[in-house]
Amino acid sequence: MEILERSTYVGPSHYAHFPVIRLELDLGVLEQWPTGKLGEGFVNSLLEALPGLREHGCSYGEPGGFVRRMTEDEGTWLGHVLEHMAIELQNVAGVKVTFGKTRETTRPGVYDVVFEYEQEDVGIEAADVALELLHYLLPRDLRPPGHLDDTFDLVARRDEFIRYAQRRALGPSTASIVHAAEARDIPWLRLNEQSLIQLGYGCNQQRIQATITGRTSHISVELASDKEETNRILSRLGLPVPKQRLVQTADRAVAAATRIGYPVVTKPYNGNHGRGVSIGLSSPEEVKVGFARAQEHSRSVIVESYILGHDHRMLVVNGELVAVSKREPGKVVGDGVSTIEQLVAEVNSDPRRGIGHEKVLTQIELDEQAMGLLAKLNYTPQTVVPAGETVYLRLTANLSTGGTAADMTDVVHPDNAEMAIRAIQAIGLDIGGVDFLSPDITQSYKDVGGAVCEVNAAPGFRMHAAPSEGRPRDAAGKVIDMLFPKNAPSTIPIAAITGTNGKTTTARLLAHIHKLAGKRVGLTTTDGVYIDGQRTVEGDMTGPTSARIVLSDPAVEVAVLETARGGLLRAGMAMRHVDVGAVLNIQPDHLGQKGIDTLEQLAEVKRTIVEMATDTAVLNADDPLTLRMAAYTDAKHICYVTMDPAHDLVREHIRAGGRACAIEAGVNGHMITIYDHGAHIPLLWTHLIPATLEGRATFNVQNAMFAAAMAFAMGVKLEDIRHGLRTFDTTFFQAPGRLNVYDEHPFKVLFDYGHNAHAVGALCQLANRLSTKGRRICVVAAPGDRRDEDIYAIGAVAAAGNFDHYICRRDDGVRGRGDDEVPRMLVDALRNAGIEDDRITMIVDEEQAIDAALKMGRTGDLLLIFADALARGWKQIVNFNATEHESLVPAPRAARAVPREAPMEEAPAEDVSPARTPAAHQPMPITWSSKVDELVLLRETRGVIPAREAND
Repeated sequence: MEILERSTYVGPSHYAHFPVIRLELDLGVLEQWPTGKLGEGFVNSLLEALPGLREHGCSYGEPGGFVRRMTEDEGTWLGHVLEHMAIELQNVAGVKVTFGKTRETTRPGVYDVVFEYEQEDVGIEAADVALELLHYLLPRDLRPPGHLDDTFDLVARRDEFIRYAQRRALGPSTASIVHAAEARDIPWLRLNEQSLIQLGYGCNQQRIQATITGRTSHISVELASDKEETNRILSRLGLPVPKQRLVQTADRAVAAATRIGYPVVTKPYNGNHGRGVSIGLSSPEEVKVGFARAQEHSRSVIVESYILGHDHRMLVVNGELVAVSKREPGKVVGDGVSTIEQLVAEVNSDPRRGIGHEKVLTQIELDEQAMGLLAKLNYTPQTVVPAGETVYLRLTANLSTGGTAADMTDVVHPDNAEMAIRAIQAIGLDIGGVDFLSPDITQSYKDVGGAVCEVNAAPGFRMHAAPSEGRPRDAAGKVIDMLFPKNAPSTIPIAAITGTNGKTTTARLLAHIHKLAGKRVGLTTTDGVYIDGQRTVEGDMTGPTSARIVLSDPAVEVAVLETARGGLLRAGMAMRHVDVGAVLNIQPDHLGQKGIDTLEQLAEVKRTIVEMATDTAVLNADDPLTLRMAAYTDAKHICYVTMDPAHDLVREHIRAGGRACAIEAGVNGHMITIYDHGAHIPLLWTHLIPATLEGRATFNVQNAMFAAAMAFAMGVKLEDIRHGLRTFDTTFFQAPGRLNVYDEHPFKVLFDYGHNAHAVGALCQLANRLSTKGRRICVVAAPGDRRDEDIYAIGAVAAAGNFDHYICRRDDGVRGRGDDEVPRMLVDALRNAGIEDDRITMIVDEEQAIDAALKMGRTGDLLLIFADALARGWKQIVNFNATEHESLVPAPRAARAVPREAPMEEAPAEDVSPARTPAAHQPMPITWSSKVDELVLLRETRGVIPAREAND
């Protein structure tokens, strides 16, 4: 039994709408050994190792359900058992997770094991520990090599895992703030491996680190850390504080204690959590020992008067006293029978106590400090303490060292409450804790005495959120209310776009609309991350990592996230929700990869986008697979996009008051129209959108409709949507590799990244709609990691374009194919479609293939070039010197054709112009013209006249 592959999903995926880990688990021979066959002994040993499994409901939905699954009939398979073990081990470490599912794959004995996690490395470690334990519990003859040792110490391994989890988990105070944010639907991101947390997204974010916020003054934290200065400031305000001296030597500590008067306290100058503190010191010798202990944590040591009274922590948030706890150090109470060691074990058996911050209380340890306190009483761990006698094992009352806390918020005297608020305001903290010693917190310090011994920045919340006695206090909620007052936004508008084709153009167009509307936009695309129009990260950035970059940027006001299949399959989405989610289409691409073999499976993956949409799901009504996704969204609105004005379902949707974006035919062309709650809103003629090439590029008409529909759903004004559509064109600068047109040569070039049959077919159809006086030449390729049938399909749709000449090439990265395997397959597809050999040239290298096509071009020709290395290819086109190549004169040269029967050889890059007259083409003739770098289409009707004015 081994784990073949691990995948960590940081957010919603097709497995779950929250973070999960997927293991691809091969049971091997254990496929033949379900729990029923392993027997009752295996099940009992497993339950003894992890008793909490008895509470797992599994498919029965009630405690004991998982045990029933293991013991009924043949039982269940070990992949399912591993899933529950990984969940339970996290529970043991204090991580509250419950979800899991295990499914058999298409390969016998191989399972997808999916389970929930909070911290990625803790979840992965839980799986490893579960697998290790599972091997140990198996009969020896079924264990794999290396797991035959019978000395496996489960308790030690479990405790080691708990400590591992604790070191990586959020601290209890940070976790409580995160949970309070989640309760208010405020998203959060962990920014490092410690406690730095971002609450909210973009320009509306706030940050915390433990209980320090982005608003906490640095000088206030410094003052709180300077105990001497804090004492002086509070004293000047008339607040009760002990007498205090700062010293650097043991002799000066003794002198200070003498001046102050015994008993005294010694503590580090800038310590915390009670480290290095000694109290009740009554002699010079004790002071010297206390000084040495304090100096282990700080060069300077404070000596202050010892104030009798109970230790209280008073928590102030945003000028309000929100919680008060009376703290008591870790202790045992004698019963006249048990030894101190036995009493400690009994105290630690309290289920509320755990290791570190695993639970609400921490276990007491008989360490050096405890042994020192026992020695003062002439006790040892084996001493039997008289009944009723209290033995303290800690000097301070911190919960992290085994102390307890009782809530006193409702009974604190108003004078004491006012005193605590004044103390925190005097230091300038937004969140602060006052350590107040008082014999009775219910009485005014003015009457019974008491003193502020410390003011703490970053106070802990655990004692207030989970007191040993009394009512829990929502201190974290008060912090969230301070950071995000009522009606204050915590996030930004987020749009996510997926589909097989058109994602990048639609995302760029939507970002362009928002930018012209005055917003700072964060955009993720296949060529990088853009912040306010500037590319900050280069590369294919369509997964959760890039989305997180945008959502973390405090300058971003709107997020537009192109979300590709690869990122969804690899790691899910970065956020739990989006405002608007759009699925443009589902077409064959990347099938046969990562377990996705059918269009239906691909649709399920991409459907995650609309499942997470809260306001609007925008769906292609002309695509059956996207249309069905309407049944899976809880968004407030469904907006259908259709190129068919007679679409029956969309018509019914509009009549019912639903939202849609459709094409309407008019006297002047085709109008993009929005319908919403019965309103009919004509938006813009398609021919006025430069990216559509006067409406001929129908795929960009559809992309524009999606962008318009999403912008409308996000509250963009209609005039801003129109302005954005009319000013977005497909220059390489605005949309690299997306229908870029270059017409500065005697011939015209269409340049595109199309890499699947649907995209290639759309571009070929466009090329056929555009009239040209010369030939049509196509440079075609296919990614090497696509299925054979997908590569042949690309060749077939290219052949349907009926170009005068084809150049077949490969991408720079062969992706597992032979060096010339892909271009050979494309040649075969063209031949099978009836394309003659003298119309086909194979040039393997992309750069050489583009160069050959450019040299082949003559005046009036149209070149359609599909490229992979976009920047390099575009530079080739722009920098090409057409006047140097005689192929541009009327007299053609013979082409080097690919012989049908002879072995395929790569044709050289030069001398490849075919001597062939242009094929006949049927669409309405269109003449191309260039004017100040702007593409203008002229229709031939009774002579060449402008079909529409450029500014119409």
